[in-house]
Amino acid sequence: MNFEDTQERELIRQTATEIADRFGPEHWREKEENGEFSNGFWDELAEAGFHGLLIPEEYDGAGMGMQEMGLAMETLCAEGCGMAGTWYLVLTAGMAAVGLREHGTAEQKERYLTDIATGTRNFSIGITEPEAGTNTLNVATRAERDGDEYVLNGQKAWITFADRADNMILVTRTTPREEVDRGTDGISLFVVDMDDPNVDVAPIPKHAMNYSNSCEVFLEDVRVPEEDLLGEVDDGWWVLVDMLNPERIGFAAAGTGIGKLAADAAIEYANEREVFGSPIGTHQAVSFPITEAYAKMETATLMREKAAWLYDRGDDCGYETNVAKATAVEAGIEAVRHAMQAFGGWGYATEYDVERWWREINLTRLAPVSQQMAYNHIGQQLGFPKSY
Repeated sequence: MNFEDTQERELIRQTATEIADRFGPEHWREKEENGEFSNGFWDELAEAGFHGLLIPEEYDGAGMGMQEMGLAMETLCAEGCGMAGTWYLVLTAGMAAVGLREHGTAEQKERYLTDIATGTRNFSIGITEPEAGTNTLNVATRAERDGDEYVLNGQKAWITFADRADNMILVTRTTPREEVDRGTDGISLFVVDMDDPNVDVAPIPKHAMNYSNSCEVFLEDVRVPEEDLLGEVDDGWWVLVDMLNPERIGFAAAGTGIGKLAADAAIEYANEREVFGSPIGTHQAVSFPITEAYAKMETATLMREKAAWLYDRGDDCGYETNVAKATAVEAGIEAVRHAMQAFGGWGYATEYDVERWWREINLTRLAPVSQQMAYNHIGQQLGFPKSY
């Protein structure tokens, strides 16, 4: 790994900072309160080329990797966007772009990648189901072959962007789990058009990130041609794995980014707010907890960089992505919690935004993989027996 900043990385950091200045906390406070998608932010990311960071140049992308995407995400989050800095990039520009880039047919790449890079096509990722939850191998959504088509039936939950996406990469079972030797066999992925009349979408009222909806999705006899299969039939698990590692890297960037945003706001406040004749930041009971959390975030950022570096090299990085996600989330949550405490009662007021960042960062404890499952994976790599 090389820790020297390249000209490209510095440009990404500078561009992300400028975007975050234009779409700062007040913007997201308003969008959150009104439940509005920020089309302006989406278009600004497209103009900056961020939607195309992971897409090859031949499809109008930048041909970069998760190191650059992680930097863009963390900077956007930390400089004012909060969770939106990752939220608006991780699904389409991250997971979908990687899945299509690595496993799409020539026709699929031609059809989708340029539109993703230019911000004119939005994807949702249909993984989670009400009964399967974290255990993706138990997905019940079925894809049954009928001639040169597949017929899809099932239900998904917590699918972000499903109400506005043009397409969804849908995780299905083409062979029931009881009929395969390994649970990872029998899974297939399809690219589904979301304007199909047999696809119904219902937003789920939720605690935060109401500047985009997360939805239930119902599929009833949805027919897709066999050319919409992403990867090989019954072998889609490994396509999905290639998409999940960038998601974990993205959420690691969100954990440290939101944490740094809240910590920086608290530091500024602690320098201005006086109690008993001096700024509250002079009291170590205020400064030390935030400082300690910041040190942990800096360390987690290095692990995210390592995970992204391994991913971009094509090396196995499951251990590193889980460590990066787990440590970034814990450090970020600690930072936001102590930042809110530094604000005192004002930390509970919407006008100071820290309460919203608290709501946002707590999602990272649950998704895209829960902290418990991340620790299960890490523990197994350390030599503990498998617990799931």
